[in-house]
This record gives sequence, structure tokens and C-alpha cells, in this order.
Amino acid sequence: MKRVFIATVIFIGLVRLTQATQADDVTITIASQTPGVTPFISQLTLTTDDTSAFKTIQFTVAPKAGSVTRPLSGTYSTEYLTSRGYLNASTGEIFLPVYGLYDDYDNTVTLTYRFLDGSSKQDSTVITTATFSDPCGYKNPTVLQARTDNTKLSYDFIMVDNACSFFSPAVIDTDGALRWVGPGNYYQIVSTFFDNAFYQADGSALVRFELDGTITQLHDYSDIGVTFLHHNIDRGKYGLILDTDTDTQYESVNVEIDALGNVLKIWNMGDILSAAMIAGGDDPTQFVHPSPIDWFHNNGVAYNRADDSLVISSRENFLICIDYETSAIKWILGDPTKHWHDFPSLAQYAITLPPGSLPQIGQHSPSFTYDQRILVMDNGFHSLYQMPPGENRTYTSPRKYAVDVVARTATEIWNYENNQAIFSSICSSAYEDGPLNYLVDYAIIGGLGTDDGLAQILGLDGSGERVFYYQYPALGCGKAYRSLPLHLENTRFPTVGPQVLNLSTRALISNGEQVLIGGFIIGGEEDKTVALRVLGPSLAHGGIAGAAQDPSLSLYDSSGTEIATNDDWESDPREMELSVNGLAPTDPSEAATVQTLAPGSYTVIANAKDNTSGVGLVEIYDLSTESSSRLANISSRGVIGTGDNVLIGGFIVGDVSNATVIIRALGPSLAPSLSGETAVNPQLSVFDSNGAILASNDNWAEDLNATDIERNGLAPSDPAEAAIVLHPPAGAYTAVVTDPGGPSGIGLLEVYDLD
Repeated sequence: MKRVFIATVIFIGLVRLTQATQADDVTITIASQTPGVTPFISQLTLTTDDTSAFKTIQFTVAPKAGSVTRPLSGTYSTEYLTSRGYLNASTGEIFLPVYGLYDDYDNTVTLTYRFLDGSSKQDSTVITTATFSDPCGYKNPTVLQARTDNTKLSYDFIMVDNACSFFSPAVIDTDGALRWVGPGNYYQIVSTFFDNAFYQADGSALVRFELDGTITQLHDYSDIGVTFLHHNIDRGKYGLILDTDTDTQYESVNVEIDALGNVLKIWNMGDILSAAMIAGGDDPTQFVHPSPIDWFHNNGVAYNRADDSLVISSRENFLICIDYETSAIKWILGDPTKHWHDFPSLAQYAITLPPGSLPQIGQHSPSFTYDQRILVMDNGFHSLYQMPPGENRTYTSPRKYAVDVVARTATEIWNYENNQAIFSSICSSAYEDGPLNYLVDYAIIGGLGTDDGLAQILGLDGSGERVFYYQYPALGCGKAYRSLPLHLENTRFPTVGPQVLNLSTRALISNGEQVLIGGFIIGGEEDKTVALRVLGPSLAHGGIAGAAQDPSLSLYDSSGTEIATNDDWESDPREMELSVNGLAPTDPSEAATVQTLAPGSYTVIANAKDNTSGVGLVEIYDLSTESSSRLANISSRGVIGTGDNVLIGGFIVGDVSNATVIIRALGPSLAPSLSGETAVNPQLSVFDSNGAILASNDNWAEDLNATDIERNGLAPSDPAEAAIVLHPPAGAYTAVVTDPGGPSGIGLLEVYDLD
């Protein structure tokens, strides 16, 4: 019997090795290349004998020799290609745009074809491009600091808002190479990147540029009284927020639109401030003025999902925070020597700064950082219209503030003053990409009226190292009004928004109440495919003592019905999908399954067989990121001990834009539903992929962002429990829960996706 069993296993293995796949059967030929509307874009025509077999097609542009930047890459689903008319099933032709090429260069491009059965194969080609005549001079910067060989910079591509040619906007990489320009005939500094496309202002109208160079006219907002789009286009709650001039207001009206350009909401700061001043007993005509007076000078907006608010930058006056829905003023941060502070109705909202913290002056580019702080470019330039004009400085600096809404204080926690040697009085920007990775843009060094002006763009990594520093001749703000970090290393079509894509939890796996439990919620209306894994033996190779030897998993729906179970992963009916996605466990005794699930709540339980116990790892992976449904909440319950037995949760944030998550560590509040010991005083710390600590918390109510936690209905019921609000960019993160208050007890780690 033993010989028969072994022979059967060998036979199955041979069948698996020799079974033909779609990658083997489908023929694909790169038939032709066609130059795009600029040298940075090319169109490949592919021919195939079976268009129905494809799942995705990915192109990858190799960086130049010696570069440490990541390759630029785009992945198209067949549904997307079909919707754009780029896939013709009747002729077998596929029209594949390739963008981000170097001009005047032999670009090596790799194509990866992925098929519906999970198989894949690659091909490659060389695309030779023409020279781009660069009227802005981006191709020839003065190199103040060449890109170092540091590979920890969180971004490699940069969008530069400009009006120095009819090719606005531009994309450069951190080597200083030009990689994309607008398809032409648009000349205005107002642009942004959203939904895998560039949005460009054209007077009172808005157009959309696809990365393949296609232009779509979205909307002319003159139909709602808009006369001009100016300054920034920023991310809003649902889409984008435009800074607008109207028939009656100059640079003081914001409009939120969706990805198609439809108007969603309007905020008139003249009306909002007038109402507040009248309610406070002041005369608004002494502060608020009709067009064309530049009394407010709005130049940017930041939306904060954690408390559903807008922070609006008024260059003349302050940063003002209003409620997204009601427009009620929440706080004002600014120089108290300016005119706005003379009115008690406005001064009552003022946030104070302690000694050692400077208020921002004439600021630009407000944004929220990963740790819920506010980052602005403090230009250091006083008011031009409002009198008194406030302070004036001789230098410009990015500044980051921690705002305590309850105490009504703001503390400056970071700046980059660059020896106070640079003064850029207007425009300019500073953004944080990965934690402590910054992109700084000085738009007009020397200030207004400077002859032979200069613009500078520099990058800083998490250790504070200057990774690159480039300089360009500039006239006004037209060369580099602001610069945004872009992530073009793996763009997916259709767009995948910021979301939590997986959770992994490591803790003790035992039996009874000490099993390791992972919970997740699929929100939305479409089914979602997930991979579930429970690892044990393979952890020993990573130095984990006492790893679980033979774990199993069971999956339950919200009614408690078991819908799947697995002991050894190779027995799962969809085990090939685990291998294709790089998720096959390394030990055959570990458990895994792939399931396509309807929206709802689910629980996966990891058991230790034969009444044993050991450290195990439960993982939940989102395999269908193109689905409109998403993992809205993922959690894990396990024993919080000491050493290797602490509760460790890992989560991955997808796409390029900051998600908004609340992370909780519960213990005492679990006691009523459990008979065993619960964690007494859980403490929570969150680390990035480099092991740097991003945030920590012991008692949630003492956290600076406690009001945001309460507002979202996620305040723990026990003051000894922990919670943190973060805006993490795409990447992998680890949450560690310890309990110094007790020997060991059961705790719950939760990650909520507010997006």
C-alpha cells in the first residue's frame, strides 16, 4: 500500500508539471510600434489568437544603467482595455499604451502577460524614441546634489506644476530625467494627478489627460459663475477640490468635483466668514470684500477624513479648519499680529503656539501627514492686502504642526529651514510621501520681482539625508509652482484606491478560547477573492521559538456557519492561485485556502492540532483589488504574552495615496464575553517596513487624535485600551500589542479602513 501511495503522488506531480496552461497555448506577437503624441509615449500593437484568455497585461520600462529608481510600470486589465476600445476580440489585436519612456533613447520594455488560469509569461522589446525639445529646461538642471544610491526614498517620480510651455504639467524622476509632459496646447500652473490621470485647468474649464496622451474635456465651470481656476487642485472627500474665482468672489471659493468633473459641493469663504463675524458681533465688511479685491487669497485645501474637515489655506490670513458638511469653523491657525486677529469673532477660534513654535506666514500647499499632522510650506511673506500685514521673514521653511483641538494648541514638530538661506516668497510646496520622506519645491528663490530667478526641487529621506537637489532658471512661478510625489512604479488600470489589502497576525495558537482568530468585513456590493493562510513550521526558519507544528484553519460567515476548512494547503481546490500569487506556504503541513466571498462579515480560526500549542501566523490577502468592494475592517484576537508571544499584526496599504486607518488594541472590554484572562493594559506600537516606529499609544483618550477616534465611533470602552489614527501611504506596516500589566491574556487588534 505504501508503494501505491507514493506512485500516486508522483503521478499527480507529473500531471501538474506537464499540464498545458494558457501561457503555453496562447500565441502573442508584438506586431508594431507607433510613436505617441510626445516622445515619452508609444503605442504597441499586439496580435494574439485568444484575447479571452488574458487577465492583465503589464509593461515595465527599465531605468537607465546606474539608476537606483524603481522601474516605471503599468498594468492593464482586459476589462479596461476593452472599455477604452484597445482590445478587439474579433481581430485579435490589442493596442497597448506604454508611457514614461526616456526621450532620445533605446528603452528596454518588458511585457508580462497574466492569464485567467493563473499562468503567465513575458516578452520584451526595445522602443527607440525621438528627442523632445524641452522649452522649460527640465532635461538640463543644475545638479546641486545628484541622486544618491539611497534606495529607501519612498518615491521616484515627481509631477511638476508649470506654465513655462504649452506642455503642462511635467513629470521628472529623482535622477532629474524628464519622463512625461502634457500632450500640448495647455499653459497653466493648475494641475494634479488623480484617478491615474492628470487634471489640467484651462481658464474656467478642466481637462483630463490620460497617461497615454488622450485628452478629455470635462467641464467649463462658467455655468456656475466660475471665471478662472487658480492655484491648486487638491484631493477632496470624494474627488478633487478646485480653487476658483467667481463673478463675485476673488480667490475665496472652493468647489469639489468627482472624477468626471461633476460638481459635488461648494464652499464660499466670504459667506462662511461673514456669517461667523456677524454671529460674533463684528462687521464683516471690514475684512471680507467683493471681487476683485484679494482679501483671502486661497491657494490650497487639505481634506482630513479622520474628522471630516477641510483645512483651507488663506495666504493673506491663516489656515482655517471648517466642518466638511456644515462649514462651521473649527479652528484657525495663523500669525496673531495680522488683521484677522483684531476681530473677536475670529480670534475666538485661534489656536495658540507655545514658545519655540513659529506660526506659518503666507503659507502654501497644506496637507495631512501619515501621523495626522499638518504640513505647510511657510513662505515667510506677510499680507499684501490685509492691514496690519503681520510678520515678515527673510527665509522660507516647510513646517509640520501637531494640533490639539481640545487644548486649542499647535506645536511645531518639524521644519527644514536649510540654514535660513532660502527665501521663496510665494508659490512653493512641501509634501510628505512615505513617513518622513519629503519633497520640497522652492518656486521663486529671491521672492517677487527677482531678476534671474531660480527654482529648486529637493528630496529628503527618513533619516534626513538630502537624496537629490536640482535647480532651474525661473521667471515667476512658471517653472515649478509646486511638485507632487508620484508613484508610477506599478500603476493599475482601472484605478485601485487607497485601501488596506491584507492583515497578518502572529500570536500563540492553542485551543479553546486561546485559538488565534482573524476577522474581516467585505464592504461594497461585489464579491471579493481572498487568500487565507495559517503558518507555523516555516516560522521556525525565521528564528521563532515554539512555532506551531501542524496548524489548520476554518472559515465562518456571520451566522457562524463553517464555509471552508483546510489542514494542508496543497489539498485546497484553488491551490494553484496561491502559487501564482506568491502565497504558497513553504511547508506542506501549513494551511491555506482561496475563497471568493460575498460582502459580509467573516471569521477565520487557526487551531493547533492534537491539543498542542505554538506560535502561528494568520494572514488575509485581498486578491481582487480591482473589485469595487473592499476589506473595510480586519481584526485578530489572540493571546498577548511576552517575548515571541506578543500579539503582532501586519497590514498592507495598497495604491499610492494615503489611506486613513484607525488601529485599536483591546483587552479589558473583552472580559464579559470570555471566561479566561484578558489583557489588562494593552499597549500599541506601529512600525514601517524599515522597523522605524511611526506611532505608539497606551491609553487611547490621552492620544492627541482622541477626538477623531471618538468621532468615528471607535473609542474603546475602557480607558486602559489603546488606539491610533494614521494616514499611511502605500506599504507594509506592523502593529505590536504588548501588555506590561499582566502575565498573559487575550487581546484584540483591529484595523479599520475609513476610506
